[in-house]
Amino acid sequence: MALHLSKSRFTSSVQCPKMLWLRINKPELFDQSVIDQSVMDTGNEVGDLAMGLFGEFTEVKFQSDLGAMVNDTYELINKGTRVIAEASFAHEDGFCSVDILINNGNKEVELYEVKSSTDVHDIYRYDVAYQYHILTKLGFTVTKASLVHINNQYVRHGELDLNEFFTIVDLTEDTIALQREVEQRIQSIKEYMKQTDEPTDDIGEKCFAPYDCGFWCHCTKNLPSPNVFDLASVKSKTMFKNYRAGIISFEDIYHNKSVNDKAMLQITHELHECEPHIDIDAVKECVDQLYYPIYFLDFESFNPAIPLYDDSKPYAQIVFQYSLHYIEEEGGELKHKEYLAYPGEDPRRKLAEQLCEDIPLDACVVVYNKTFEHTRIKEFASLYEDLADHLTNINAHMYDLMVPFQQKSYYCRAMEGSYSIKFVLPALFPGDPELDYHNLEGVHNGGEASDTFKRMGLMSPEELAQSREQLLKYCGLDTFALVKLWEKLLEVTQD
Repeated sequence: MALHLSKSRFTSSVQCPKMLWLRINKPELFDQSVIDQSVMDTGNEVGDLAMGLFGEFTEVKFQSDLGAMVNDTYELINKGTRVIAEASFAHEDGFCSVDILINNGNKEVELYEVKSSTDVHDIYRYDVAYQYHILTKLGFTVTKASLVHINNQYVRHGELDLNEFFTIVDLTEDTIALQREVEQRIQSIKEYMKQTDEPTDDIGEKCFAPYDCGFWCHCTKNLPSPNVFDLASVKSKTMFKNYRAGIISFEDIYHNKSVNDKAMLQITHELHECEPHIDIDAVKECVDQLYYPIYFLDFESFNPAIPLYDDSKPYAQIVFQYSLHYIEEEGGELKHKEYLAYPGEDPRRKLAEQLCEDIPLDACVVVYNKTFEHTRIKEFASLYEDLADHLTNINAHMYDLMVPFQQKSYYCRAMEGSYSIKFVLPALFPGDPELDYHNLEGVHNGGEASDTFKRMGLMSPEELAQSREQLLKYCGLDTFALVKLWEKLLEVTQD
């Protein structure tokens, strides 16, 4: 069977030829969880927007019959259509669709590859170079080969300015310089793919760069469990250094002591029946900073690649919701406030105003992973001068409940080396249905919350009401969880 090499297959082989072999020969082994549908949707959205970068265009519509797409492309070229989106070409066993093709006549063309990234990555150069290879083999003269990516310094004011939003990087010289390597890689991969037995290529840093491989679980299925790659406090470079030295199982690492103290704590608790590790002094130092009235705060946000609102940049975190549990005095009642924007308008101003109403000056504000909330509030303060003093006061009295877990001052085996609240909470409150995110409907994590809010503008009134209820329950659980963690930390310091 002939190998049909698309540009995505080609770039996949650049990362790891075994990945391509498995994708074609054993696709059922692929772990779909590595595919982020939100990222895919963003890529499509940015790609569609870029089609208008050079004015009026004609798009070659996708068809399962790739030959029909090629025929449609040539018809447009022969008619003199200047800007063609998704222009499709085939040469021998190779195929590519060019995101934007400028047809200058006499088989002279310019190609533009569009990415939703904010930078130029090496793998993109191979993407462009492969397209250049196909076109030149077909007799086209490619006068310019460029990458179009998002300008992350663009700030929207009024109508979206495509020329400011996108950055065009001329890669023509780099592309020409890669042509010999591209041809060699194509021949090499054709030979590689002739193997009937699964290749024995070993794992390596390539498994995670530039993209996470969906065959990781398959390629590591014979490793002991747990192993060096299950460590939460170790960098990838260190993991592979140990792996190549034959230090793979937790037992190996325990005896060699070849990782940091935090990782050793995880290993020790995995291998031995240990009581939870609690550094009472460190935990007490954390909780002693907190005081009444105490407010537990959590934000939810989304980060559209294409800025929707004035004074926002590409991929800016736009807060659309918060939950606030609070206790005004020792022994006082636990109360709750919340805010959730409606779709279709910039949510930031109203949310910031409500936040200032709900959190009094000098109150103790508790969050989990302070950097996020602190940065968002700082952004609000820079946008809204009249609210800046109050917002700055909130930040000045903000405390991070993640610290004792991040520093492993409080650790138990069930945390699996992680200090994410999604691991810490069930570890400290096992089997508590009130604190189980799996018991929620519709929205179970921050990614689902973001995706839900993005879709709300297209929902029916009934769907909108249901989604709002799900978002409120999810965010509410985040701050209720903070309350329970705070109470647990108080409890262990008073025992």
